[in-house]
Amino acid sequence: MSADETPGYNRRRELPAEVPSESEAPAPPEQRPPRLTGRQRLAQGLWPPRVTRPQLIVALLLFVLGLGLAIQVRSNNDSSALRGARQEDLVRILDELDDRTQRLEEEKRRLEEQRTGLENSSDQAEEARKQTVERERQLGILAGTVAAQGPGITLSIKDEKGAIEADMLLDAIQELRAAGAEAIQINDVRVVANTHFSDASGGGVRVDGHKVGAPYLFKVIGKPQDLEPALNIPGGVVQTLEKEQATVGVTRSEKIVVDALRPAKRPDYARSSSP
Repeated sequence: MSADETPGYNRRRELPAEVPSESEAPAPPEQRPPRLTGRQRLAQGLWPPRVTRPQLIVALLLFVLGLGLAIQVRSNNDSSALRGARQEDLVRILDELDDRTQRLEEEKRRLEEQRTGLENSSDQAEEARKQTVERERQLGILAGTVAAQGPGITLSIKDEKGAIEADMLLDAIQELRAAGAEAIQINDVRVVANTHFSDASGGGVRVDGHKVGAPYLFKVIGKPQDLEPALNIPGGVVQTLEKEQATVGVTRSEKIVVDALRPAKRPDYARSSSP
């Protein structure tokens, strides 16, 4: 019997294989972290950068030093360019400066001329404004919206028999306008371009719908030397009225006040064609 076969003598025992614990067991493939490529590992190593405080201070000092050197080199180049320039170059630079100065002087003169032109334009605009105001006043006189005064005549007509009709007063108005009358007033009614006359029931005359009775008093502004002869011509207004046994009187005056006003009426359809 061999030693191996002898029970209890030098017999090797085979230990059972170690069984890994649950914590040391390998993870399933689906739970393992993905493996990084070489580029990804390089990116993780470079970013975010790990800069220490001493490195940041050194970088800032180097930046300031480089900026100072650049400024110094530029200033040295500018000054050395003039110091090392030739005489011809210096003369050319002076000529360019003179030309620039001359151009600036011309620009100054041009701006001063523009200012003068604007000032003159302002004066012209003010004059135009004054003329516009004067024109508006004149149109207001013609339209009867403003009062007027000036030399002229007064024409008084007394009609004791009531023989004066509307067409007779209209003839007197037309004769006065032809003689240069600028403003006319009959009693308390202002006469304008569209004034109309009609006979009133019970005697008298209607002027623009207002009843006017005798005595009729005309206030007329214009040149007296033209207005009075126009009424007194043979066969004219005065003789026609006197034939109707009316008493007519014409008086010149250096100041006639026409203060009867008409309300300004806006046209319903007519509009100005000017821009």
